[in-house]
Amino acid sequence: MNTIRTRIAGAAIAFALASTFTPAMPGQATSKAEGASGKAPAFTTNPAWYKSALIYEIYPRSFQDSNGDGIGDLNGITSRLDYLKTLGVDAIWLTPIYPSPQVDFGYDISNYEDIDPQYGTLADFDHLIAEAKKRNIGIIMDLVLNHTSDKHPWFIQSKSSKSNPKRDWYVWKDGKAGGEPPNNPPNNWESVFGHSAWQWDPGTHQYYYHRFYIQQPDLNWDNPQVRKAMYDVERFWINRGVVGFRLDAITSLFEDPTFSDEDYVKDANGNIKINAYGDKEVKTDKTDNLPKVNDVLAELRKTADQTKGRKVVLIGETYVSSIADLRRLYGEHNDALDLPMDMQVGFINKLDVSEFRKNIGDAETGLNGNEPLFVFDNHDNPRWDRYGDGTHNQDIGRMLATVLFASRDTAMMYYGDEIAMVTTPPTSKDQVKDPIGITGWPKEKGRDGERTPMQWNSDSNAGFAKDGVTPWLPIPSSYKTANVQTEVSDYDSMLNWYKQLIELRRTNPAIRDGQHVMVNTDNNNVLMWLRQAQGQPAVVVACNFTAQPQKVSFDLSAQGITSKNAKTLMKTPGSSDPASLDAVQLPPFGVYIGQVQ
Repeated sequence: MNTIRTRIAGAAIAFALASTFTPAMPGQATSKAEGASGKAPAFTTNPAWYKSALIYEIYPRSFQDSNGDGIGDLNGITSRLDYLKTLGVDAIWLTPIYPSPQVDFGYDISNYEDIDPQYGTLADFDHLIAEAKKRNIGIIMDLVLNHTSDKHPWFIQSKSSKSNPKRDWYVWKDGKAGGEPPNNPPNNWESVFGHSAWQWDPGTHQYYYHRFYIQQPDLNWDNPQVRKAMYDVERFWINRGVVGFRLDAITSLFEDPTFSDEDYVKDANGNIKINAYGDKEVKTDKTDNLPKVNDVLAELRKTADQTKGRKVVLIGETYVSSIADLRRLYGEHNDALDLPMDMQVGFINKLDVSEFRKNIGDAETGLNGNEPLFVFDNHDNPRWDRYGDGTHNQDIGRMLATVLFASRDTAMMYYGDEIAMVTTPPTSKDQVKDPIGITGWPKEKGRDGERTPMQWNSDSNAGFAKDGVTPWLPIPSSYKTANVQTEVSDYDSMLNWYKQLIELRRTNPAIRDGQHVMVNTDNNNVLMWLRQAQGQPAVVVACNFTAQPQKVSFDLSAQGITSKNAKTLMKTPGSSDPASLDAVQLPPFGVYIGQVQ
């Protein structure tokens, strides 16, 4: 009976998806909110709207081209809002869409208060905000606070002379004594993107600091004028209707005031490690996650909280090394970030049950009850298929999605995850667009592989752009089968798996609101947990992390649950419903979700 119920549910979902996923013509901006509830958006009525929300990251260049130039744009995103609504998205995070020379594809900003013409206009942005709001979807902007483009007017002025009023808006230093420029940088600090983090300026005879590309000079956050200017930028976009900000490289805002050398990273034999760019690898103790970061976070929060009528959420790009570091980013009085990204779960990068159990448990018990934000992939990292074994990739993908959506967390996913888009890196250096890949080839192939265009259908250009248009990155050959149109009608597709998981998360009280308790913690083949909300039926989840079938028995005695009966809510396609929670059979990388009766 449960199998039949699941099949009928799958059919209903496929019908619903088919009715709203009809691909829009590129450039066609939808004007009605199909499937909208008619209620006011949660982000205008509920200060905790972001808890248990689904945040969907869009890389705008790659989502939908509406004007035939091969580059995705704002009107393209607007034309796909019904798809996102039906999928169950609560908010969209847009990577940078500001005017930019595009050295780092938008993370080098030359004007914080406009839209790059490649993506559209401020009017197009306002239209996107309005249409998204009709569908109860909020827009989250990427706010790049650590650095600007070297073409930003601020830096042009700063570079013009040592006496310019904006000289101190950036980090300038003399070279080391005893050396000759440009070969005597102030210290041994390195850019994340390779080589020295200092660039010699022959015009003013000093070096400027760049944590990232040479064309991305770091702002001086010790300067109160810099802070005021950036808080004004925050207000500008809040006033245009955004519901939050993803704060790029937020832990990198400050540098050790001594500007002394970093220690080198050494291997087990005591030898200095060499990175993909051929540099001696240095630590980042003096350039990352310094205490003054939280002062800025509190000021950003104060600015956001001045907004009337909606909760503006602050999300941090926070690669930190411990749960204690992550907890501090919420603020001592929860006055800093709402959602620092927890990379310690999704970026374990190996299917190790004990590590997943520990890191998810840390998030449940080590954040003072704050909401964790789990992330498994994004525009800077290979997609989910890095976990694949080449044989069971689809089942592994379903399992990872289950960990993301059936845990107690706000879930962040990356466009195309829901149709099992895979990483497709360039095969030769001449194909590379990302400067990281150009600098580091072949050890570092860059990030093009995770940024390829969204795969909407099996037509030419995968529905991303019109026929005859050359997309900015090649369309992977996988688009012929991994695309929205094909997967809508396949009950067992990744798309329908995602849709069912997201719907279950939205409607089941235990999964939406319940505590997360690890069970059967001596089993290192299967990750098992319980979601339990007061007065509601408990839900159990099991994920097989191995390529071998596993049989498990749920031990819920510590939670006061004696029943061995469960109603199947979801399970890996083709698997059987268990007769009892004492005998749950899981296929390779299989999933079982059941509601205790």
